[in-house]
Amino acid sequence: MRVLGACGSAGSLWKASNKNMPERIVQTAAQQVAEDKFVFDLPDYENINHVVVFMLGTIPFPEGMGGSVYFSYPDSNGMPVWQLLGFVTNGKPSAIFKISGLKSGEGSQHPFGAMNIVRTPSVAQIGISVELLDTLAQQTPVGNAAVSSVDSFTQFTQKMLDNFYNFASSFAISQAQMTPSPSEMFIPANVVLKWYENFQRRLAQNPLFWKT
Repeated sequence: MRVLGACGSAGSLWKASNKNMPERIVQTAAQQVAEDKFVFDLPDYENINHVVVFMLGTIPFPEGMGGSVYFSYPDSNGMPVWQLLGFVTNGKPSAIFKISGLKSGEGSQHPFGAMNIVRTPSVAQIGISVELLDTLAQQTPVGNAAVSSVDSFTQFTQKMLDNFYNFASSFAISQAQMTPSPSEMFIPANVVLKWYENFQRRLAQNPLFWKT
């Protein structure tokens, strides 16, 4: 099953950030450890209380599929302890997970055991496993992850951003394809993408940032 599509990067599907630290840069670089599994590094995890995981909206999950979200931290021996946080789907593309109370808990079953994952002993990780929706419905996340869905306003804003970006991108052409038109102004596609990613990051950190 091919999950990445044309983007060629798992980082464009999901991002994680520290909800309580506005200066934390959104994570976009992921290890693809299997065709349907991705891992994001989470440095300085001891100072992170919440993790926001969301899809960009440019590439949906395959029909009938979603992504289970796992948190892994190193135990006293440096071995990874994996815990199931919850999931994201096309119908629920965003979620906030509390991880501050999970750093001393017990591990749970997970699909990353046999993977050749590059790890740093002091770095935690967020794992995404693409699975059937029926499988996700049967999974039980750890109770104290306190999953909070992004509120309806944030979901609306997310959908609006996705719609605008997809609409604007559909008109993208190369310089060689452009017809000179002195009366019109053109905006480079990478400028729209930069605005889109910055707005996504700020929205994930604080859904009400636009009020300030």
